[in-house]
Amino acid sequence: MSLVTRCHVCATAFRVHREQLGARGGKVRCGKCRTVFDGIAGLVEEGPESLRLEPSPQLGLFDPSRRPPRAAPPAATEVEDDDAPLPEFLVRDEAPRRTLLWFFLAFIAAVALLGQAAYRYRTELAVLLPEARDPLEAACRALGCGVPLPRRPDLIGIESSDLQADGGRDNLIVLNAVLRNRAPFAQEYPALELTLTDDADRPVLRRVLRPTDYLDPARAAQREAGIAPGAEAAFRLQLEAGKARATGYRLYLFFPQSS
Repeated sequence: MSLVTRCHVCATAFRVHREQLGARGGKVRCGKCRTVFDGIAGLVEEGPESLRLEPSPQLGLFDPSRRPPRAAPPAATEVEDDDAPLPEFLVRDEAPRRTLLWFFLAFIAAVALLGQAAYRYRTELAVLLPEARDPLEAACRALGCGVPLPRRPDLIGIESSDLQADGGRDNLIVLNAVLRNRAPFAQEYPALELTLTDDADRPVLRRVLRPTDYLDPARAAQREAGIAPGAEAAFRLQLEAGKARATGYRLYLFFPQSS
């Protein structure tokens, strides 16, 4: 859409576009007398009737009666800049584009934040939304990560344990234990710390047992699946006690810190 502005020196009317007025803060150069003037201040209304121009004080060429019926007004040329603020009607067309750009950037930032949160709390999401485990595992395979099972030591207990000497072989002891998962979801098998003690309850031998140590290698798939909700896991393990002379033991479970 074009507008009409008038040179305040020679009264010549020009058709201008908003882009011309917006480029240099509204400053244009008269195509007739070369005067630089404020094209915004010189805007005139063009109604349904033909625009009546004031006659030029220098020439009578701009009398409406002598103006060609459809002659296009000479174009105004842009001049060097001015930092004056643009009027609202010139800048309002840019506002929707800027709003759309900021909305797009905010959407990208929100998606990235949600992705980071899903990665950080992927285990918790898999527990709260079991149907989300398969999509999370598929996404982790693409990213080279995994969805580990929950680790809640307060919801796993040692139901029973027993430590005895192996009567057939010297310096060999046998540990029997039963673990119980009291959580309503499957959990990772914990690590166990076995401490042998003497008569004064002083430690004489300590050993950390990981699931790969106390579970049968043939039950690797079971180890990956973890302890089912409310289930028990029993195991029997033979250990070399060496020359330690122990009369008692302590056994407790824990989860090692993730690297």
